[in-house]
Formats: sequence, structure tokens, C-alpha cells
Amino acid sequence: MTQSGTRDGAIARALDYFDSGAFLEDLGRRVTYATESQKPGNLEPLHGYLDTEMVPAFEAMGFTCRKYDNPLAGGGPFLLAERREGDTLPTVLGYGHGDVILGLDEQWSKGAGPWTLAEDGDRVYGRGTADNKGQHTINMAATRCVLEERGRLGYNAKFLIEMGEENGSLGLREVISDNRDAFAADVFIGSDGPRVSPMRPTLTLGARGAENFDLLVNLREGGHHSGNWGGLIADPATILAHAIASIVGPKGEIRVPEWLPPPTPDAVKAALQGIEIEAGPNAPAIDPDWGQPGLTPAEKVYSWNSFAVLAMKSGNPDNPVNAIAPWAKAHCQLRYFAGTDAAAILPALRRHLDDNGFDMVEIGAMPAENAGGFAASRTEPDHPWVDAVRHSMERTIGAPPAVIPSMGGSICNDLFTDLLGLPAIWIPHSYAACSQHAPDEHILKSVTRTALPVMAGLYWDIGDGHVPKAA
Repeated sequence: MTQSGTRDGAIARALDYFDSGAFLEDLGRRVTYATESQKPGNLEPLHGYLDTEMVPAFEAMGFTCRKYDNPLAGGGPFLLAERREGDTLPTVLGYGHGDVILGLDEQWSKGAGPWTLAEDGDRVYGRGTADNKGQHTINMAATRCVLEERGRLGYNAKFLIEMGEENGSLGLREVISDNRDAFAADVFIGSDGPRVSPMRPTLTLGARGAENFDLLVNLREGGHHSGNWGGLIADPATILAHAIASIVGPKGEIRVPEWLPPPTPDAVKAALQGIEIEAGPNAPAIDPDWGQPGLTPAEKVYSWNSFAVLAMKSGNPDNPVNAIAPWAKAHCQLRYFAGTDAAAILPALRRHLDDNGFDMVEIGAMPAENAGGFAASRTEPDHPWVDAVRHSMERTIGAPPAVIPSMGGSICNDLFTDLLGLPAIWIPHSYAACSQHAPDEHILKSVTRTALPVMAGLYWDIGDGHVPKAA
């Protein structure tokens, strides 16, 4: 390692890492680990990813590594890597997750399936390429490039790799709560989720919460002939459809008053001015008339709550018969923003259904696969750390990055903002049409090549002292 260097030198190293093929080599090796955290009894590859990929990579950069077993049965492990350079230096906590959603092997139409990297033009296919192995591989490489150029980081670095984010980050709250000093830092900077458009680097300041629940209308035992009983006995599917229609309007507007978010802060409104959502090729077209009237598409997804029916069933849709079904069921979800009273969501729904004559509609408990859950949280756009990161990104790309108050999805952001009390900043390295959680997940080479300089420049600037003064 050299003992001096330049910011441009660190960025050049990051670009060479991509152009030489080393990035795809590292990512391809990591994709081969079938780290499906939602698959019961699949702990071996989860531990293997940490032991054979993450620990050696961090130790080669002078980090010390500690692995935490999950305190909850069947949950994936956690790795905390730390490089300490000085007691008076700021500490940055990074993040990535090495687990992935189920592979869905038989449904892939690109490449050789989920566990083999496959290139097709600008796209690189493989499970975890976008969510999240590719993203933390970028940040780890950028860290290494700064070390190689300067000989030190110039700040203290901690990096958390969890192996159960796709399973609701089960156990992470307990691990952090029991080891607060180990995870203490001045700022959290991680990468997950998509940019607002493929070629516009983005700075995301929070995450929506998610409340999943079932609605069930269960009227009787067994189905009954629709000719003999049609018009005489209630149809549970019709009742459920009308109950859902009382919750959300025909264009997606929420009709439960307690489900609406609080007034949008001025700083959040200002951040969303001029933000255009460009999901990239093959993304679904935005329906301009769907959702809350009077809001821009960016405001709808980055500062408002949304309700969706994720699945719905009555009778046997694959083989229907002439019978009135005994029950109907819908699996529903409310995505909500910081400031929404999460504890009031289901009680408010119960009151709403009762007040509208749907007391026969049951609200089912959250399924086990969603038990981890994530709360809504946000760092304000005018926070000094946000300013520092934004200025660094603009210095690298020559234009302002997009700043959005919250990603549309949900992640364990509240553990960093609320539990550890940190400003939390996400710099995503993917794009909205990447097919994460679906077959044919992929990243774009063009996005990756712009992400590496952004992160190398940011880590360089933090080490150069371009950080907020300690309070």
C-alpha cells in the first residue's frame, strides 16, 4: 500500500476494478452460494457465505471480524467487520445482506439459472446480483480502493453483513440491542434498493414500513349448489370484495382516515421537487390516475401510504364448479411512511369494517414468514450528514444526485435510526426493473460502473474530513 494518493486515484482504481473484469469475477463467485434465507434448514450456505467470502475479504483490508449466531431458532447469522484507525475519527457503519429470496430455479428464462452469473449486453443475471450481493460487493471494493490509494481510510469503519434480511431480519434487533457498543457509529451508510432512474445516482433517507394481514370471510361448512342456493345464501367472495372496496377506492385511494400519513415536512417536499421516476427498460408503465389524487408519481411512492391486495382466493379458481364457496380470503398489505401510527393500523381497520357493516370480515394475524416486519423510519433531508454525502456525490458525478425521503420498499432502517440513533443514508446501486424477488434478477453494468466511483469518492471524502462536526 502507498502512504499517499489522490481522490482521482482512488476513483481510477475503482473503475479499473470493473473494467478488468474483477467485479464480475467476485460477484459470480458469490452468486454461486444458494443463500436462500426463506428456505427452512438452509443454514449451511448462509454460514458458508460469511466464512469463505466475507471474512477473508474484510480481513485482507485489515478488518477484524466477529460472527454472531442468530438468537432466534432457524435464523441466519450476522457478521460485523471493523477497522479502527483512531479514537477521534468518525465511525461509519456500512451494511449489506448476503441472503437472497428463493431461487425459483425452474422459472428462470435467462442464463443458466439463479446460481450462475450470465451476461447479456448491459445485463448481468443471477440471484442476488441486485439484492444485495452486487451492492455490497461495490461498497467493499470502493473501500479497498481507498485503502490501496491512501494506505488508510482516514475514518473508523464497521460493516454489517446479515444473512436474513429476506426473512424479515429476524434476530437482528436482538443482536444489536445486546451489543450496542459494538455497533455504535456516527453515521450509517448502506446500499440497497433501486435508484430513481438507472443513470441517476440516488440518495435515499428512509424506508416504508409494511403491515401484512389477512381478511377472511368464513360463512359455513362446504360449498352449496349455485342453482339451488344462489340468491338465498350470502356469497363470501362478494362480501369480501365490497369490504375491500370500502378500504380502497377504485383508483387506489385509501379510505381509512387513520391510514393516511401525517403532513409531509417541507424539507421532504423540497427534496421531491423535480424527481422523475424512470424505472428503465421493460418496467411496467406508471398508471398516472392510480393512487392519491393530486400527487406526483414520486410523491405517491416516496411520501405516501399505499394499500394492495397481494393475493385473493375463493373456491377453486383452477377448476371452478357451480357452487357458492363457503369462504373467501385476501392477503393484504399497507405500506406506510414514518409518522404513521403503526400500532393503530389494524385497530383502525377493525373499526372501519364494523362501521361499514362488515363485522363478519375477520382480520387474520400476520403470517409467520412476515413476522420479522420493518417499521417506517426516516432521516430528514436537511441533516448535516445528508448534506455531506450529497456534496460528495455531486463532486463525483458533476450533477446533483436524486434525494428521496424514503425507498418504496421496507428494510431494517429503523434499527439504525431508532435503536442506534444514527442518521441513516442509503445509496442504491440497482434500478427498479431489476426483477429482484422474481426470476431473471439482474444488475446493469452501466449502473455498476457509475456506482463504484461514487462510493470511492465518498469514502475518500469522509477520510479527508469532509464530515459534519461532532456535536
